[in-house]
Amino acid sequence: MNKRLVSALLLSSALTMPMAAWAQDSTTTDTTAPTATGTPPIAEPEGAEEADAPDVSIPGGEILVTGQRSRNVQRYAPQVVSVLSTEQIARTGEGDIAGALSRVTGLSVVGNGYVYVRGLGDRYSLALLNGSPLPSPEPLKRVVPLDLFPTSMIASSLVQKSYSVNFPGEFGGGVINLTTRAVPDKPFLTVGGGASWDTETTNKLGYTYYGSKTDWTGYDNGNRNLSVEMKDYLKSGTLLNGTSDEARAIGSTLINGRNGVIQRDDHQPVNFSGSISGGTFVDIGEVRLGVIAAGSYSNTLQTKDITTQRVAGLDPDTREQDFQQIVTDNRIVANAMVGLGLEWGENKIRWTNLYIHDTVKRTALALGYQNATPSIDYMNQDTGFYERQLLDTQIVGEFKLGGDTELDVRGGYANSKRKAPYEISLQYVRSNSGQFGDSFINRLDGGNQGDAEVTFSNLNEDVWSAGADLSHSFSPGWTGTVGYAYQLNDRRTSRRAFQIRAQGDTRLVSAFGLLRPDVLFQPGMFFIDQATGGAVDYHLLTNEIDFAGAVFDAKLNNHAWYAKLNGSLTEALTFDLGVRWEFANQFAGVVPIADTGTAIPDANLEREYWLPALTLTYEIQPGLQARVNASKTIARPQFRELLYQTFFDPDSNRSYRGNPLLVDSQLYNAEARVEWYMNRGDKVSLGAFFKRLDNPIETFLVRPGNDFVTTYANAPKADLYGAEIEAQKYFDAFADRRILISANYTYTKSKLKVKEGDTTEVYGASTNNALDYFRNGAPLTGQSEHIANVQIGLEQQGKLSQQTLLLNYASKRATSRGLNQSGQPDIFENPGFTLDFVVRQGIALAGKDVELKFEARNITGRRHLEYQDFEAGRIQVNSYDVGRVFALSAAVTF
Repeated sequence: MNKRLVSALLLSSALTMPMAAWAQDSTTTDTTAPTATGTPPIAEPEGAEEADAPDVSIPGGEILVTGQRSRNVQRYAPQVVSVLSTEQIARTGEGDIAGALSRVTGLSVVGNGYVYVRGLGDRYSLALLNGSPLPSPEPLKRVVPLDLFPTSMIASSLVQKSYSVNFPGEFGGGVINLTTRAVPDKPFLTVGGGASWDTETTNKLGYTYYGSKTDWTGYDNGNRNLSVEMKDYLKSGTLLNGTSDEARAIGSTLINGRNGVIQRDDHQPVNFSGSISGGTFVDIGEVRLGVIAAGSYSNTLQTKDITTQRVAGLDPDTREQDFQQIVTDNRIVANAMVGLGLEWGENKIRWTNLYIHDTVKRTALALGYQNATPSIDYMNQDTGFYERQLLDTQIVGEFKLGGDTELDVRGGYANSKRKAPYEISLQYVRSNSGQFGDSFINRLDGGNQGDAEVTFSNLNEDVWSAGADLSHSFSPGWTGTVGYAYQLNDRRTSRRAFQIRAQGDTRLVSAFGLLRPDVLFQPGMFFIDQATGGAVDYHLLTNEIDFAGAVFDAKLNNHAWYAKLNGSLTEALTFDLGVRWEFANQFAGVVPIADTGTAIPDANLEREYWLPALTLTYEIQPGLQARVNASKTIARPQFRELLYQTFFDPDSNRSYRGNPLLVDSQLYNAEARVEWYMNRGDKVSLGAFFKRLDNPIETFLVRPGNDFVTTYANAPKADLYGAEIEAQKYFDAFADRRILISANYTYTKSKLKVKEGDTTEVYGASTNNALDYFRNGAPLTGQSEHIANVQIGLEQQGKLSQQTLLLNYASKRATSRGLNQSGQPDIFENPGFTLDFVVRQGIALAGKDVELKFEARNITGRRHLEYQDFEAGRIQVNSYDVGRVFALSAAVTF
């Protein structure tokens, strides 16, 4: 055990940790809000790069093949890995782990926290917490968004790009394993706080709505609870009759002044946050009991002025839709973690508990036109309250059985939820002609002259996981490991959508349509014809829409066995060889809400796979080594991709719908790499990689009715290849100061392989010709050809004083294919070049250690650009200005 970097399996939190790992910890801040956490600003010892390793908790045995405890995990691991330690995460100044990972070679972050490895989308990336699987609180994803995890709770983040069989087979691009903080070897208590200013949001115009008086906490006070009438209907197993008294009663409860009236805020407040963390231990004889706890809260605002344009053909000037939309997102995040550890001799038991609650209160107002009719103005308003929650508990036992044999056992339960009650979309129309032509009117005809829809979305997913690993060292340098892993994902997702329509005297329909939403939909309006004995010919009808696919159940049941052997063939040549057998049943099917039947087929994928992997490492000379790796992995469709259920994603500002006919993707991987490690953390590496993908899952656009919806299909094949280079060098500057220059660059190229005769299955489509959906030679969605990061830092040795300039560049990447069977080009996003500056300074104040931090994010004011280029010009699909963010924070350690 004393000659290993980490214990054999899944350390959820270590009982002790060298103070070097805490030395340069961070007051953390993301691009919209500060998150102050703190740890003592203690000097990192000289030569820390070769000190004890950062705490890394992974499944399936040791990282090292040399038996040397070294902090330089990248050098001694048998696979191609990158590890962000506490100090490295702190240097970036990022508030969530997704932002910190964007600095790793070959990684890019798309949307809100989804990490792409070497250009492969988030469906090809595996995210683990302390080696255990996590459910996603997102209906559109099975992978958890990593922006949920504050850096204050993460001790290290390991990114492994070459496959080894101790990890699950869903390892397309790589695995990202987060290890939660360890218990320190001395008691501490840290309190922090901070504030930030966004130049596009703070003290500027934004929109909001009342909601409830507790919205600032991220929790509703009950105002959004379902009415008694709605609860009874949802449990009834019947379909709503729009003319019934039941429908009138339900409709009268849907929209009111609290949830349907948008308010203008000309001076939005600053973003702010706070945090507290502490840890201690007690020795009871030869047993050590340790505990660590942390909690944080942040409240941020971001306003986006979005240009959204769509065309149905190939002429960019003939637009089906052209809107300018102002969206204000108020994001409130609350986190808590408690870890307990028990250690005696070389045996350890650990229990880690994590709670994350992430809420977005969204208010949007859009003005433009649709149906290729610029003479008519449409005003759309949307309000929503999206709560995401993740609860995770893990227990791990690590036991020395005597001699050179070790047993690791683990079990975990995780639950994720997403609730979006009263998601309201209203449409008012100004005809610019005739009576009332200069006024916006909601005639409630279903979308041509007005509309009102209220949606209730709910997701609940449980993940149960367990595993055991038995390792035995046969001789110095030779270790064999066998293991078993079990995982059960069980998800239910529902989307109950209701539409209100008006009927009766057209003059009254127009006149009442002038009213404000809370007046138009007040309870009396649903009974006005009855109350007047029919004298007022005006009727509001409430119906449930999209009921055929309103509720889905999904399940993944996965059993896996693996065996691997690593050792030294010669003094210079080592190997890591293994094979994994996985058997999984994945199901997704409609749960009928009434006796209406459904034609939507169930998805039932049952497959077993043998997944081999081999890595060879040859030490050319001390510090200079070469690696080669070959493996086979898989990528299963995500639950949401299998569900034929339309769903609006506020993050990407678009609607999605699944395809129940998707199948698994299979990947064949090869990699070669040369690494040169020098003194004091200096290093250079150069690598090349190739992946063949069978049945990769790609997105494309369809247009059911007037809407543009993104959906999915399996392309026949794709190739992905590229190269990456990474270099890091320290230079002595002056006095006790030194300069760090770190840079990495990844070149990636991908091509879809589609030819005549290739087919693909798309539910409800009129053709299965793959060329109708995909273009031969097109890049994979999400893949940037060029990704580069540069860090230039000045730091003081012996004290916490760092000034770091961070540069990031990602070239354009396809986010979706064009409109299906239209000949349209792909839709691209262009992240471009961003520049950040972070200053961290430790001081002593009244005998206490204080860490101060200043951040400047997006200094160049880079816009978010998502567009579609045609021969005759460009349309903006989802483009807006992104603010420069300036943040100050402080953390005090007692």
